[in-house]
Parts: sequence; C-alpha cells; structure tokens
Amino acid sequence: MNLSISGHHVSVTPALREYVTTKLERIKRHFDHVIDVNVFLSVDKLIQKAEITLHVRGKDLFAECSDGDLYAAIDSLVDKLDRQVLKHKGKRTDHGRESLKHHPIAQPSS
Repeated sequence: MNLSISGHHVSVTPALREYVTTKLERIKRHFDHVIDVNVFLSVDKLIQKAEITLHVRGKDLFAECSDGDLYAAIDSLVDKLDRQVLKHKGKRTDHGRESLKHHPIAQPSS
C-alpha cells in the first residue's frame, strides 16, 4: 500500500503522520487489496479539513470531512471510508448470489 500524506497550510508532523497511519490500519484489516492511499489535510481559517482517496482494483473511493479539530476530522473521515470499503467488499464478493437463491431454475428439483 502506497501512502501519500500532504498538507495545505498545515505541516504534516510525524505525530500527525503516525495518527493517520494507525487509523488506516483499520481499513487494511477489513480490506487488504488497497493499492494507493492519498491523504490531503488542509486548514482554512477555523475549518480543518481532511480528504482521502483510496485506490483499489477497479475503483477509487473518496471521502472528506471537516471539523474544528483536525484529529476529529481524521476520525470521522476514517469512519466514512470504512463504511465505503465494507460496502465495496460486499459488492465484490456477493456476485448476485442472493438473487439466484430465489430463482426457480436455481432451485434443485426433488
């Protein structure tokens, strides 16, 4: 997984980089086919914003969150992204099996 963290009007300190990295471990635990992660942190007056683009095979997932505290914005951001990853993983592994279960042709005859 390639991780890129950049900031606009904010310096990306080692503590902030470590915080983002530990939060992204949750994403890797749920879905390990992540290719690239781009994190963009910005500060505009009193609004602190975090954006993330997650590149997985065949799809790019994007989430953004704003808050008064950058750490709280990162927490909310990872929560949003985690929901998207779980939804994508469910779609990838389902392959329409639920619809085949109720199809009359798919039922074995007794």
